[in-house]
Amino acid sequence: MDKIKKLFKKIKREERDFLKESIIKLISGETKNLNIKKIKNTNFLRLKRRRFRIIFHYQQKKAVIDSIKIRNEKIYK
Repeated sequence: MDKIKKLFKKIKREERDFLKESIIKLISGETKNLNIKKIKNTNFLRLKRRRFRIIFHYQQKKAVIDSIKIRNEKIYK
């Protein structure tokens, strides 16, 4: 099973809805008020929303999500 789908099954419904909203904003390009930073020495970026970290990169000017992790996991390795 895909790791992102597994995470969505693991979290509560309200967190799932919040995360979906964040992903929609990222993909649609509404990044003005989002906490996005570049990860050092990589081409990846990190979106921080509550306890979630969305690791993504841009490919042909579109955001491609690589992983979604919960904050306390070792997400940058």
